[in-house]
Amino acid sequence: MTDDTVTATGFVRACAISDIPDTNALAVRIGDVAVAVVRSQDEYYALADSCSHAEVALSEGDVDGGVIDCWLHGSEFDLRTGKPLSLPATEPVAVYPVKIDGDAVYVNVDNPIEQES
Repeated sequence: MTDDTVTATGFVRACAISDIPDTNALAVRIGDVAVAVVRSQDEYYALADSCSHAEVALSEGDVDGGVIDCWLHGSEFDLRTGKPLSLPATEPVAVYPVKIDGDAVYVNVDNPIEQES
């Protein structure tokens, strides 16, 4: 689904905006990194497509109000920070910078957004 076009700033085309479901995430691979691309409240996010609790694909969970859930055990993660909002997950997932250009979504997996302690 990606054409792996890398920009000078490290962003790679991940998908088209129209590819992203309304209430779920879209699973994409950028290089060797599995990424969940999400649209929530007209904002776009990209995070590691693996729950930090049980390595389940977050892209298979539901998205609602800035949160994505893990369908297996119910952990929820903040789309902006990757921080878990509920147990059993206690560790954040990586969140990646996103840029929109026309109908294309670009993600930079080489420079995850720094997590605050």
